[in-house]
Amino acid sequence: MTFADQRRALADVVAVPVTPFAADGSVDRDTCRALLRRLLDGGVLTLTPGGNTGEFYALTPEERRLVAELTADEAAGRAEIMVGVGHDVPTAVASARHARALGASMVMVHQPVHPYVSGHGWVDYHRAVAAAVPELGVVPYVRDARLPGARLAELAGTCPNVIGVKYAVPDAARFAAFARDAGLDRFVWVAGLAETYAPSYFSAGATGFTSGLVNVAPALSRHMIEALRSGDHPAAMKVWERIRRFEELRAANGSADNVSVVKEALASLGLCRRDVRPPGSGLPEDTRAEVAAIVAGWPA
Repeated sequence: MTFADQRRALADVVAVPVTPFAADGSVDRDTCRALLRRLLDGGVLTLTPGGNTGEFYALTPEERRLVAELTADEAAGRAEIMVGVGHDVPTAVASARHARALGASMVMVHQPVHPYVSGHGWVDYHRAVAAAVPELGVVPYVRDARLPGARLAELAGTCPNVIGVKYAVPDAARFAAFARDAGLDRFVWVAGLAETYAPSYFSAGATGFTSGLVNVAPALSRHMIEALRSGDHPAAMKVWERIRRFEELRAANGSADNVSVVKEALASLGLCRRDVRPPGSGLPEDTRAEVAAIVAGWPA
C-alpha cells in the first residue's frame, strides 16, 4: 500500500477487536476468528489487533503475536490491518517488524508506559519504531494532554511514514489546538475516544474514529461514520443518543469496565464468553442486566 492508501483506511471506523478467552483462560482462537468475520461482514475495513479493547496489556508477547496473526489471516484482502505495538523500544520494534511480516499495512504505537515521559523522549520512542518499518504507516496513540502538537510535528519532520494520529484526550478544544499546532493537513486525525467524541472531534478536523462498540453493533458505527462524512450532524447525534448509556458504562470510574461492558454485550448475544483478565474484572449482576437490555434493541 501507498501512504495515500493507508491514510484512506484511517479515515473510517477503525475497529478494535476484543480478545475472547476460552474456559481455561487461553485465547479462544475459533471465537476470535468468528468475531473477526462478523466485523468484516458488517462492513469494517480497518482492524486494530492489539488495541486496548483487545486487552493489549493483559496479553503475553506470544498472545499478542497470535492475535495479530489470526487477524491478518481472517482479514486478508478484506480489510487493512493496523497492529498495536508498545512496551519497551526493542519489544515495540520487534512487534512492528512482526506486523510487517504478516502483511499489515500500519502499526499503532501505544502511549509509552513509563512514569517519566519527556517530550523529546516521546519523539525518540516513536522515531525508533517508525525507522524500523519505513514502509508501514505509523500512528501514535496520544493520551497525554501535556504533549504539545509541536512534538508531533518534530517527529513527522524526520519520519514521513507517521501518517496519522489516534487522539484520545477527552477535550475537543485541546484536540483542535493540538491538530493545528502539529499540522492539520499533514496527518489523518482519528478520534481515539470512539463514537462518543466523534461528532465533536470531526467538527475540529478528525476524519475517522476508533471503536470498541463496533464489536457489538457494526451497523451503528457505520451509520455514524456515514452521517459524519455527509455532514449530517443530527443523524450522527441520533446514533450518539442510542449508544450514550452503553458508552457511559464503559467510561465510568476511569474506564474501569471499558472492555468488560463490550464483552458482556457480546456474551448476552451468545457470541463469546464475558471473561476479562486482571486488572479488569467482571460486572455486577445489575450492570450485566442493563447491558443486555441496551444491546437487545440494537441492529447487528
